[in-house]
Amino acid sequence: MTNSVIRRSVKEQLHPRNRFRNGYAFPRLVASSPQLAAFVAPNAYGDASVDYANPAAVTALNQALLKDAYGIEQWDVPPGYLCPPIPGRSDYLHHLADLPGLGKATRVLDIGMGASCIYPLIGASEYGWRFVGSDIDPIALDWAKKLVSANPAVAGLIECRLQGSPLKCFSGVVKPGERFDLSMCNPPFHASAEDAAEGTRRKQRKLGYAKSAAPVLNFGGHAGELWCAGGELGFVGRMIAESAARPELCRWFTTLVSQRAHLPRLFHALEDVNATDVRTVDMTQGQKQSRILAWTFRR
Repeated sequence: MTNSVIRRSVKEQLHPRNRFRNGYAFPRLVASSPQLAAFVAPNAYGDASVDYANPAAVTALNQALLKDAYGIEQWDVPPGYLCPPIPGRSDYLHHLADLPGLGKATRVLDIGMGASCIYPLIGASEYGWRFVGSDIDPIALDWAKKLVSANPAVAGLIECRLQGSPLKCFSGVVKPGERFDLSMCNPPFHASAEDAAEGTRRKQRKLGYAKSAAPVLNFGGHAGELWCAGGELGFVGRMIAESAARPELCRWFTTLVSQRAHLPRLFHALEDVNATDVRTVDMTQGQKQSRILAWTFRR
C-alpha cells in the first residue's frame, strides 16, 4: 500500500458494549420467553444451556435473546434458512459504531440481509440507525419485510430491497444520488454446495456429533446465504471493485471475512484501488473466529 494509507488491526473478545458479554441469564430469558424452557438443560459443566445442534433450540434461544435485549417481540426464520447466532451479529454492529466519522443519524446498507433481517433489527434497536437491507432471494426478502412490519418500534427505520444479480453488491440496489455512512455484509463463505456441506460436517464434529450422510446445519442456511461464485474471496473481491467505482457511496465499506488466509489478497486488492484507510477487527465467539474488514477512500 502507499505510504499514506492507514492499516489498523484490533483484537477483541466480545465487544465491551455487547449485551451478551457475560453470558446468558437463562432464568430471566425463560421467564420472559416460556417456550425456551423446553430446550434448557445442564451442559457437561452443570451450567444451564441449550443443544446448539438442535435448530429448534437455537431458534427459541434467539427469540428469547432478541426479546430480552432489544425488545424484538416477533422473530423467526423460514425452514432451511440461516438462523444466526445473536452475540456475534451484535458484535459486528458494535465495532462498526466505533469507526470514526459517524454522525448521530447513521445510515447503513446491509448487503445480503437474509430472511432473518438480523443486522437491521438489532442495529435499529440498539443504535437507532436507519437501514436499507438487500437480498437476491425473493422469499428471504418477503420474510424480512414481514419481520420489519411485525416490530413497529423499528419498522420506520428499515427498508428492504431486492437485488436482481448475485454478482452485484451495490449496483441495482442503490438509488441515484443515494449515500450511506456504512455498508456491511456477511458474505457467502463457500464456492459450492459441496463445500458448504463439508463445512457443516466440520461444525458437527466440533460439536461432538458423528458424521452424517445428510448434514443438518444447526444455524441453517440456504443457497445464496452459504455459497456463491468464487466463494468468500470472489464475493469480497467484487465488492472492493464496486466500492472503488463508487468511492463516494459510503464513508466506510465493511464486510466479515471468515478465512484469515484471504486477507493478504484482499489487502492487495484494496491497495490496487487506492483505499486510504484499511482496518481489521478480529472477533471470537466461542469456537468461531472471524474478522471485520473495513475500508474507506476518504482522507
